[in-house]
Amino acid sequence: MSSQAKPTLLFSRQEIAATVKKLAGEITRDYRDKNPLLIGILKGSFIFMADLVRQLDFPIEIEFIRLSSYGRGRSTAGELKMLLGIRSPIKGRHVLVIEDIIDTGQSLAFLMDYLAKRKPASLKLCVLTDKPSRRLVPVSIDYPGFTVPDKFIVGYGMDWDEQFRNLPYIGYIELESQSG
Repeated sequence: MSSQAKPTLLFSRQEIAATVKKLAGEITRDYRDKNPLLIGILKGSFIFMADLVRQLDFPIEIEFIRLSSYGRGRSTAGELKMLLGIRSPIKGRHVLVIEDIIDTGQSLAFLMDYLAKRKPASLKLCVLTDKPSRRLVPVSIDYPGFTVPDKFIVGYGMDWDEQFRNLPYIGYIELESQSG
């Protein structure tokens, strides 16, 4: 795959902005008086989360967590690692997890279970893109954005081998079949 290849457009800047605005409205309705803790999953969610929180006009706190389940390229490494954990106490807090994409659901199911064991007052999930065709583990999405096809999604924070994160749109790339 050449780094010069241009991804095929799925959602434009305008479509993304409209979806982020809709999600922000739903989150505002549910969290306005709750001072929620928003937890972004790095690296992919950083652009989505930045745009989302700028539309929330009430007190929030922000944390980040970093999980690793992918090796280089497309295939999952099969083992989940927490590279950066939560520092803020979450017991009794209203917690909203912000994610860029759900694929198999394994990472999100692991994280939601990890957070639920810390007894938050509430625990919900906001996801920009959902790829249900690849789901292996059920995950409940409280604030869904787009449903995407079984393609390799890039742009707006999402990457392929650290490329394409900075695209202002969401697209997909065609990957050659990989063996092994």
